[in-house]
Amino acid sequence: MAATVTEYCTAVSNDVSKEMKEVWAWTCDSFDDADKMSSPLQGATMKFLAEWQQPKRVLEVGCFTGYSALAWYEATVSTQAEIITLELDPKMIAASRRTFDTYKLNDRVKLMEGPAQDSIEKLTGQFDIIFVDANKEGYEGYVKQILDKKLLSSKGFIMCDNVFARGMTISTEANPLLPAKVRPYWTENGKALRSFNNFCKNDPRVDSVLLPLYDGVTLIKWKNGQNFVRLN
Repeated sequence: MAATVTEYCTAVSNDVSKEMKEVWAWTCDSFDDADKMSSPLQGATMKFLAEWQQPKRVLEVGCFTGYSALAWYEATVSTQAEIITLELDPKMIAASRRTFDTYKLNDRVKLMEGPAQDSIEKLTGQFDIIFVDANKEGYEGYVKQILDKKLLSSKGFIMCDNVFARGMTISTEANPLLPAKVRPYWTENGKALRSFNNFCKNDPRVDSVLLPLYDGVTLIKWKNGQNFVRLN
């Protein structure tokens, strides 16, 4: 049923660009773990949110093959937003650079290589959209670091992907069809993301909502009344 619903929603929603379709197809053909990439419907959702938000700066924690960076790029032509994306895996760094070079994104997309925690520490200014889609055990630390450094603008939002961890966040019995070879990986992710969800719920600085979309999407913003001067 879920696949049928997704197919229907994709068919009646805004389509993604030819370029995004090409990156998505290339990733699926080239990587065994391509299921970690955002779906076409999610790509359309990200573009919709960015076009509505009109960000001047976007931060990605986790780049994979550059599909989401391409979505942010296409959605911010009017604002010419700066897009900073972080990646550790050399294989994914090479894949992302291929995407950026092929589609000429390097004028506004900057790839920072290395551990995300180290890269976040080097960042200054504020971002209107922050997309977190990296190692799941790092989510809590990354978001806390972002908030502590006040990298999120007063009207911005953080979007965290895969918060359901294929259902393992909810219960280790939630997804009986999850293949045995990846079940331990997602089970450990589920434990980390349960802690992350508690952090989001209890941090007095922010409001958060976990949406039953895709593999679970958490949105985070400053609480009403929080007002930080934009630094850029």
